[in-house]
Amino acid sequence: MRVLGLDVGTKTIGVAVSDEMGWTAQGIETIKVPNEKVHVSIPRLQELIQEYSVEALVVGLPKNMNGTIGPRGEACIEFADLLKEELQMEVTMWDERLSTVAAERVLLSADVSRKKRKKVIDKMAAVMILQGYLDSKQ
Repeated sequence: MRVLGLDVGTKTIGVAVSDEMGWTAQGIETIKVPNEKVHVSIPRLQELIQEYSVEALVVGLPKNMNGTIGPRGEACIEFADLLKEELQMEVTMWDERLSTVAAERVLLSADVSRKKRKKVIDKMAAVMILQGYLDSKQ
């Protein structure tokens, strides 16, 4: 069963997909979001779901360090609810605290330039979110 992982931001949505066995996550793309209108990404997400035969979605939930949910987290929950309704699929929220920081560290350790990091950071964060979810299922 393939799972799609999403790192939902105000300007972009990082997308990762699992292998068919549900063991590993691979980054596939970053979807641009105009003016925080994440709903415009749904047609592209539908294409990816069909292309990769995805059966479930995991959406990163950015919690505050004390575990509370702030405005960004609330926006992600709203988007996850919209995905459930529009796509008629199982959507799981996954705590993504520090996923972008971890992705940044991985890219820095790989000596990726600042310009290239900016282009792939959201996709890498989606990989971190999805891999955390997949590891929890093992």
